[in-house]
Amino acid sequence: MIGIAGLWIALLLAGGGFALDRVLTNAITNNFDASLDYVLRAMIVQSEIGPDGEVRFNRPLADQRFLEPYSGVYWQITGKGHDPFPSRSLWDQTLAVDQTHSYPDVHAYDSHQFKGEPLRVLERDITLPGSRTVWRFQVAATRSTLDAQIAVLRKTMIRSFAILALGLMLMSALQTIYGLWPLRRVRLAMAAVRSGRAARVDVKVPLEIRPLVEELNDLLAHNERQAEEARTHAGNLAHALKTPLTVMMNEVTAGSPDLPATVIREARAMRRHVDHHLARARAVGRRGSAQSRAPVWPSLEAVSHAVDRLFPEAVIDLDGERAAVVRVERQDLDEMLGNLLENAAKYGGGRIFVTVARRDDWVDVLIEDDGRGIPEAAREKIFERGARLDTGKPGTGLGLAIVRDVAEIYGGTVTLEESEDLGGLLVRLSLPAAA
Repeated sequence: MIGIAGLWIALLLAGGGFALDRVLTNAITNNFDASLDYVLRAMIVQSEIGPDGEVRFNRPLADQRFLEPYSGVYWQITGKGHDPFPSRSLWDQTLAVDQTHSYPDVHAYDSHQFKGEPLRVLERDITLPGSRTVWRFQVAATRSTLDAQIAVLRKTMIRSFAILALGLMLMSALQTIYGLWPLRRVRLAMAAVRSGRAARVDVKVPLEIRPLVEELNDLLAHNERQAEEARTHAGNLAHALKTPLTVMMNEVTAGSPDLPATVIREARAMRRHVDHHLARARAVGRRGSAQSRAPVWPSLEAVSHAVDRLFPEAVIDLDGERAAVVRVERQDLDEMLGNLLENAAKYGGGRIFVTVARRDDWVDVLIEDDGRGIPEAAREKIFERGARLDTGKPGTGLGLAIVRDVAEIYGGTVTLEESEDLGGLLVRLSLPAAA
């Protein structure tokens, strides 16, 4: 940032300095030319034609330098067919005359016709009364004075612009360092968090940096929640697997004749626990994706066909909004709908009615069955891991727990109600709708 600012300042000052140099140099040169033009006009006004046809002054010019040889100020009048009429200051020299061009107006130019003495020359062609000759009036002055003034101007301007550039670059550097200094404090605070000396980024920063600090703290809190969730679920999985393993160890130790059946039963329970935690882990890993989208109707049709094959006696009717799309990964949506429909087919009386409804920014999937339902007092308990009301049918009591966990990860909810139409249980799965 400092380098870019310095380069930009240098470019701007260089361009501005060049333009200012041109303006001021032209102004000094024009002022110098104005003094020579005054002399040129005075020469023309005081000139007349003598009896011999030559030009002469009716009174001498006031500047005494024209009388001093090589004084640096000269004049000369030249006409075709006549000898040049020079100032005494020219002594044995003459000013060059370009007869190929005519200059009815004042013409100014630089000349190097005198060795070691650059000149500034003004000239003009005039026809005097009583003469048909076109006379070239010339006045010249050494550029030493003009060049000295321009040199002093440029030296002053270069020094001023150099000081200005130094000041601007210093100000830019201080502004950059001061402006970015809070980020250094944030970096040190993050290092303290990483080393365990602090739990949050707690530094005073300007208003512009505050959103960054807040996002960092939110990220730290999010990571802590994820770590805590991982520890919790690792503990839950270990606890869930501990009981089946203990049962199998006891059966093996005791030499039970029912060992194969016991191993199969407990292995199924263990697999169900692992599937539960894997499903939740997948959902946790995907919930940060804002692009998660899944159409509800194709997922419902696929899951209902699978449930039909497992429970051919069940009749599943689908109704509602076919274009509903939710912000959930398709695999997780299939997992939730599969558990709910399987429970309805397993514990219901054979009739299942599924309705998809759009509600503001939510999509509700209502799954009703004609079973015995669940008493209101037991509806919250049934979501607990391993909770089962009907122990006469095979299962692990993890279906609703999986659905609730995955739905909450995506910001959704699962509630249990009573079906008014079928008289059994109504499960309302609410998920955020996708645009």
